[in-house]
Amino acid sequence: MCIRDSLEGGPMVTSIPLRFNIVSEIIANDHLKSMLNKSTNKGVYHPYVSKLVPKAKHSPFGDFPKELMTKKSKEEDFAIDVHENSQAGTSSNAFPSKGLGTGGKCSSKLKPKAKRGMVPPKAGSLMRRAIPPTNFRREYDVGNLPVHLNHGHEGGKLQWKTKPSQLNYNLYLPLFFEGLREKQDPYRFIAVQGTFDLLDEGEANIGKVIPQLIIPIKAALNTRDPEIIAITLKVIQKLVQSGDTVGEMLVPYYRQILPVFNIYKNSNLNLGDRIDYAQRKRNTLGDLIQETLELLEQTGGEDAFINIKYMIPTYESCVIS
Repeated sequence: MCIRDSLEGGPMVTSIPLRFNIVSEIIANDHLKSMLNKSTNKGVYHPYVSKLVPKAKHSPFGDFPKELMTKKSKEEDFAIDVHENSQAGTSSNAFPSKGLGTGGKCSSKLKPKAKRGMVPPKAGSLMRRAIPPTNFRREYDVGNLPVHLNHGHEGGKLQWKTKPSQLNYNLYLPLFFEGLREKQDPYRFIAVQGTFDLLDEGEANIGKVIPQLIIPIKAALNTRDPEIIAITLKVIQKLVQSGDTVGEMLVPYYRQILPVFNIYKNSNLNLGDRIDYAQRKRNTLGDLIQETLELLEQTGGEDAFINIKYMIPTYESCVIS
């Protein structure tokens, strides 16, 4: 949470950072990581360069024809002889002295190599999952979304062709929520910024779309990607505060949303006397989950704490003293 002083000299006010800070911080963090990677000779940082992220198209006009693609030469097949990498080709075993070899003997007193014991498999609860292609990317590429990105002197801005309050929320709000899984711009920027714009101006239409938002939220959390989970948690906080009854309408769906919360609830870094800058940027998952759970309890009514406690036994109420 951020604390700001009132311009009129009033009391301190606690509030969630504005939406443009959330979207701009995502891009600023990518530039910061890219600069740090260059200083360590790791190259430019691209969050979408991963086998788990869906591949982007070769150009704005689509993929290149396969028959015109250049074939990569396999230099590793003929660069080094296989014999040079074998054990017989090394200097220590190339010409053994007489009587020191093990070949030709009828018996051997050499002890067999110790067999490795069975290593228990990892549970993999924190491993990142593959991100399937989203309908948001397809609709944006086709041009069916009522938004476009305006590249001005102040940076990219999202401009709506139609006012968000006049749109069909049953169609567009779940579509933008599905785009929260994107890690490549401009899809990520448009999805996050558009989601906050729709939540700001659609208070009367959000309650009807809650059941359709559960599947995109669950899919974003199940990617187990810390960046995607952090963005989704901030969107859930904004969703709960967008209407008076939205928090109560989310209570029946806690069983679909909260299991991932329970996995990352204690994911805080123990740095001793050092500084964790992710706390200032609100990217620490443990703190974000605690803030989100407290908001869900405060806005979920009487049954919110019981349902949260059922899914997350270690959670302590912030309302009941």
